[in-house]
Amino acid sequence: MPQEARNCTLCYIENDRGEYLMLHRVKKKNDVNQDKWIGVGGKFEPGESPEECLLREVREETGFCLERFRLRGLVTFLAEPWPTEYMFLYTADAYFGQLKDCDEGELRWVPKDQVFDLPIWEGDRLFLRLLRQERPFFSLKLVYRGESLAQAILDGKDMEL
Repeated sequence: MPQEARNCTLCYIENDRGEYLMLHRVKKKNDVNQDKWIGVGGKFEPGESPEECLLREVREETGFCLERFRLRGLVTFLAEPWPTEYMFLYTADAYFGQLKDCDEGELRWVPKDQVFDLPIWEGDRLFLRLLRQERPFFSLKLVYRGESLAQAILDGKDMEL
């Protein structure tokens, strides 16, 4: 029987030095993102809206309270054996609070042009490029076979990989 789909958020917090706050996932056991660098976010709790999930997850993982954020896209992940995941992708550029230690990994400010040098998922490279291009709201479907990106569909059209 197929598993239910999951909803989650992911946010790339930007500072005024042209950096993203990145999370190096090194602390959780059995983590699908083990050793990868990603933004911050997580799974919806029952009854949460995407914005409520975003605000809660960012506060829990970073200590920051977001003051300004934008929903940039919806990313659909298909990767056996995990359930389908719908990820609401955000950027944020206004926040307050003290950066704290994260129990899921190491948080570090990384210059945007150096993010692509880190071990990140192939699909993340695609949506990070779309963010840098200031592309209007997009829908991106990513199909993985193991850790390899097998297919990417942007706004209903196949992308060349």
